[in-house]
Amino acid sequence: MTELAQVLRHVFPSGDPNALVDASTGDDAAVYRLDEHRALVVTADFFTPMVDDPYAFGQIAAANALSDLYAMGARPLFALNLLAFPRERLQEDTLGEIVRGGAEKCREAGIPILGGHSIDDPEPKYGLVAIGEVDPDQMCTNGSARPGQALVLTKPIGTGIIATAIKAGRAAPDSVRAAVETMSRLNLAPSRAMLAAGIRAATDVTGFGLLGHLRQMVKASGVSASLDSEAVPLLPGAEELANTERFPGGSHRNLQDTRSDVIFPEAMPEARRLLLADAQTSGGLLVAVPPEALDRFLELAEEDGPRPSVIGEITEGPAGRILVR
Repeated sequence: MTELAQVLRHVFPSGDPNALVDASTGDDAAVYRLDEHRALVVTADFFTPMVDDPYAFGQIAAANALSDLYAMGARPLFALNLLAFPRERLQEDTLGEIVRGGAEKCREAGIPILGGHSIDDPEPKYGLVAIGEVDPDQMCTNGSARPGQALVLTKPIGTGIIATAIKAGRAAPDSVRAAVETMSRLNLAPSRAMLAAGIRAATDVTGFGLLGHLRQMVKASGVSASLDSEAVPLLPGAEELANTERFPGGSHRNLQDTRSDVIFPEAMPEARRLLLADAQTSGGLLVAVPPEALDRFLELAEEDGPRPSVIGEITEGPAGRILVR
């Protein structure tokens, strides 16, 4: 995140009054107003395979890109493929399975893929440009969290450490199945629940890990947060792997980058701290929920998946500060 911040300092605010959300707040997508009640929400996301099954990879990559729209409270409209693949392997079934997985996940979301772009690349990569629509008065952003709101996470964490174990051939089948299932699951239900409950602050948990994305939210909102580490849901086998396996490099960078803003209990093991910073793929939504909306949000959000977990609270304090309990 530190390196990215150095790059993004060269991206100036647009100055366009219709540009409602740009790169300056670290939100999940750009938002551009079309008229009083409509705004376009646009994102682009792609990455290299983290699982062996090409169809599952396609599904995960598509769900990950669409998650940026859902985190903003947007309704997806359509998508474009982004594909990098070795030219000499273009005739293999692998490429077709990747694209089929992405197309079927978009079909589940109710949108078409209308085209895209591909390049010759030694390392496969896949993802989407995803376009959605939102009412500007109902969109969710990083900067709308307020003290007293509950912090709710809609998916368990641990995909980073499990993906590392998959590459090393040391991930248990149950862990692999659970990771693929959670990464492939759309954040559609919790996004709809946010709108129905009148929620305005959310982000999704992906490459910067839980701590990194929470830090972005509380910094943009000018508040602090209290995080109950024992309440954070973990994927099966994630904690065991954390004590025996190497974390991905991104997780170490995430933890190092947040150290100045996160206060840990002195006795908390390094492995547990790294899990809270573990770089996620297609993670859940992290939502700041007003107390009066909490029961309704939890009830609606679990209609298409496990019940979300209340993991902390937005508090008054220095912008960006996180107290881990």
